[in-house]
Amino acid sequence: MARGSITGVVLAGGLGRRMGGADKGLQLFRGQALAAHVAQRLAPQVDRLLFNANRNPEAYAALGYPVFADDIPDFAGPLAGLHAALTASADPLVATAPCDSPFLPTDLVFRLFSGLTATNADIAVVRAGERLHPVFCLCRRTVHPALSAYLTQGGRRVQDWLATQRTTEVAFDDCPEAFANFNTLEQLGTPT
Repeated sequence: MARGSITGVVLAGGLGRRMGGADKGLQLFRGQALAAHVAQRLAPQVDRLLFNANRNPEAYAALGYPVFADDIPDFAGPLAGLHAALTASADPLVATAPCDSPFLPTDLVFRLFSGLTATNADIAVVRAGERLHPVFCLCRRTVHPALSAYLTQGGRRVQDWLATQRTTEVAFDDCPEAFANFNTLEQLGTPT
């Protein structure tokens, strides 16, 4: 099956609570912003790349990609970022990755697309070992109305919404470390 066009979105819209309120995607790791590492890995896998950021849009735009904020107010979580991504994209497929996971696989989108089409699902998410990583996903834009309804009703939990959709889990058991993320400034250590 032909792949079709895919928009990639780096989700950087959170409050960074566990980082003391710091904008997580802009924290330095190995000399550059975490979000820049993610963009460098995700951009070659998609047709266009966007950033979802609710704070510091100028700093994210300086990374060289268009930036948009959530449509749902008050930092409603990753589903609000996905919702905004589905709104912003004109492509039939949208791939997302969080801004704090700089080691994501260079074949992430290919593998998610393979899983999506093999199972005729609407959403493909990462499973590495026993752990689900649902913010790493590939979904069809056709889920937008269902996600809008879920958010309008006050829903926020990613896994609860996924359970209502045709979702497939794609195994990445060969590289669970690729989904490591940074939640505290201490984990980042001293920038090099």
